[in-house]
Amino acid sequence: MIAPAHLSTRPASLTVAMLLADGRLPSGGHAHSAGLEPALLAGMSAEEVPAYLVGRARTTSLVEAGTAVVARHRLRDASSDPGLDEIVDHWAARTPSAAQREASRLLGRGVLRLAARLWPDAEAVRACVELTAPPRPVVVGAIAAVTDMDPRDLVRVFVYEDAQTAAAALLKLAPTDPAVPVGWVLAACTAVEEFVDAVAELTDPAGIPAGSAPHSEGWAEAHALTNRRLFRA
Repeated sequence: MIAPAHLSTRPASLTVAMLLADGRLPSGGHAHSAGLEPALLAGMSAEEVPAYLVGRARTTSLVEAGTAVVARHRLRDASSDPGLDEIVDHWAARTPSAAQREASRLLGRGVLRLAARLWPDAEAVRACVELTAPPRPVVVGAIAAVTDMDPRDLVRVFVYEDAQTAAAALLKLAPTDPAVPVGWVLAACTAVEEFVDAVAELTDPAGIPAGSAPHSEGWAEAHALTNRRLFRA
């Protein structure tokens, strides 16, 4: 049986959320460590990883999640200009590290390639194609708009996927019992649950969270200059 070139029916919101949270998704996420490799190379110990995951979940992940939620909201109305450039500007202002912005755009390219194959006729996807190197949260927001994903699921996808990416990278960078990081991922997700509803209700890019992670940003910049690495970021 040959699979269809694109989807003619809308999958369930939870199904799409699970797809986007799956590390096996062919979008290049396996080449990234969610900033963990730069952190370890800069001297952070493996024992500090649980705190790192929580800190990243409450800062970087919420910036990305908020950006995706606003993009989803804007792109659900295909009859008007969604103003994606404005959303990208707000995301960029909250992502001061050029290395982190580049990483997000590279991941966005991979996700956009997948979205264009699965939903080639969707106006939301076409709007992203017209952008120059859209960052990952804007592209994922477009997918959420096309599939009518629950915005709370969308927020949780970003927090979980980021924490799980770092946890998976840890097993290569500082091997440990694979069961141990699972608890760390759940703790990171639990740490932001109190913010999920507020972020899920965002419609204005000015309201996107602006949590700062200066150490992570500095580590990412240093990591971009080295050729001794397993992960791109």
